[in-house]
Amino acid sequence: MTTAFFRQLLTRFGLVLLLSIPGATFAASGAGTLLVLGDSISAAYGIDEELGWVNLLQERLQKKGRPIKVINASVSGETSAGGLTRLPRLMKEHNPQWLIVELGGNDGLRGYPPQSLQRNLQQMVKLAKDSGAEVLLLGMRIPPNYGRAYTEAFAAVFPKVAETEEVSLVPFLLETVALEQGAMQSDGIHPTAKAQPALLEHIWPCVKSLLGDKAAGESCTP
Repeated sequence: MTTAFFRQLLTRFGLVLLLSIPGATFAASGAGTLLVLGDSISAAYGIDEELGWVNLLQERLQKKGRPIKVINASVSGETSAGGLTRLPRLMKEHNPQWLIVELGGNDGLRGYPPQSLQRNLQQMVKLAKDSGAEVLLLGMRIPPNYGRAYTEAFAAVFPKVAETEEVSLVPFLLETVALEQGAMQSDGIHPTAKAQPALLEHIWPCVKSLLGDKAAGESCTP
């Protein structure tokens, strides 16, 4: 047998061995599961769920040929404490490679201590990272009528968590739609169906980075 034959045999054997290793097919194909843990903003409150940004994300990934399953575990009215309670079961059930956390708005609207929000978010990030998942944090802001001290302390939580836990952050999910005509429902809190594509566009750079599609020199920061 020639040296070339042995090299060819080794190459084929090595490929078979690689494909037999757990996670090798995932790495080669880009397949996997993305879990979205959020509140009413991500649960498409007040509109058809199919029009929500999470479903639009699933559709975009499909069009781009990315075999990624998006699980929307968002619940209207959810707080960071509620999300932390549900996350272990969700991680075990879905074993996601990626986690997007969009929680905290209800904590702020209910006047919960920012310190509790920070603790809950950090625990969620640590839990996900310990399970091998990469995390993207979507920040939120609350109306100024809650007082300057509280609103500033609340807004500061998200960058603190992102910096401490070394995860990507979109500082304010609603930044591009909050003041746009027709982009918010009558309650002034929830985006309309019209606003959902803009929400996705706003976070898309960070989602791409999360999924490993970040180009050289490209920034995730919206």
